[in-house]
Amino acid sequence: MTIATLQTIATPDGAFTILVDADQRVLASGWTDDVERILGRLRTADRPSSVREGETDAAAAVVAYYGGDVSAIDDVAVAQHGTAMQLAGWDALRRIEPGHPLTYAEFAILLGSPNAVRAAASICARNAPALFVPCHRVLRTGGALGGFAWGLDVKQRLLDREAGVPALIG
Repeated sequence: MTIATLQTIATPDGAFTILVDADQRVLASGWTDDVERILGRLRTADRPSSVREGETDAAAAVVAYYGGDVSAIDDVAVAQHGTAMQLAGWDALRRIEPGHPLTYAEFAILLGSPNAVRAAASICARNAPALFVPCHRVLRTGGALGGFAWGLDVKQRLLDREAGVPALIG
């Protein structure tokens, strides 16, 4: 039986929910307070058998990120399961510097497969621990936002925050 802990905190971009395993590694996260939506980011085989509400170590990093320390998320442990290419891709996403997004084509090159642009986009789409594995830092060629499971408005605000653009209040 695997037991996971779930915590939802308030952020300027709305409710942010974090699901961690017993070792405090982030399994899934995103801008919602819907538990089923968070669990739905995981493959069925990787879902915990039980979820309880509680405190997570990762929440402090999210608070620090939104407080202006955009590197606070860098060292938060995550647990992801996938193919060798997906694992390599998720690891590569963590090395994209805040304020310096890549295009999907540049991301494919970073993965060593310049013709695998669709695969690169799929790696981003299947990323469960959003924010901690910053798939929001990958854009379409020409700078268009592309997709984001948590909404393009959230993606744009994350990119603006990381680029040092002041947030509009109100």
